[in-house]
Order: sequence, then structure tokens, then C-alpha cells
Amino acid sequence: MRSIDESFYRSKAWKQCRAQYIKKVDGLCERCKADGKIVPGKFVHHKIYMNEQTLRDPSLSLSFDNLECLCQDCHNREHFGEKKTVRWKFENGKLVTNDDSPPI
Repeated sequence: MRSIDESFYRSKAWKQCRAQYIKKVDGLCERCKADGKIVPGKFVHHKIYMNEQTLRDPSLSLSFDNLECLCQDCHNREHFGEKKTVRWKFENGKLVTNDDSPPI
């Protein structure tokens, strides 16, 4: 993890945002729930990945629209899966699913 990530993820703002988001989604993995499974979520994942620029933009780094609660398995598939796709994009200022995205 880069040092800029460490400072953001240890910040009071992120910790509060994360806790509120987990509460909002009842602490469940959103991908599993969409598949009809009830699995506790462990990670609050940024749909649009964080980097030095996006971390400084609260509309991305602290916005519920850019967050997803994931279990360990879904989080690992997102970051370490064999086929990785860009699942989200901005279109006309809104975060939308990128269903047409090619594998990266």
C-alpha cells in the first residue's frame, strides 16, 4: 500500500464514511446479495480505484456512490481475479456500470 493510501485510510473522515456505509448496506457483501446470498461484508471498496488524484477528490473518495461493501472472496476477485474489467465509469457526471468494458 502506498503511503498516500495509508494516510487516507487511517483518516477520521474515511473511518466515519466507511462505518456509515457499512451500516447503510446492513454489513452485507453487495455482490453476493445481488446473487441471492447473504454474506457479511469485510471491505468497503472504491468502484473507481483510488490514486493520488482521486484520493484528493471527496466526491470520489468519500462518496457512497463510489463505494461497495464486499466480502473477502469478492474483494479478492476484484483485485486479483484472472479477468479484470473496468466495472464502473463516469458518464455525464454520474457513476454508471460499464457493461461493455473489455477485459484489461
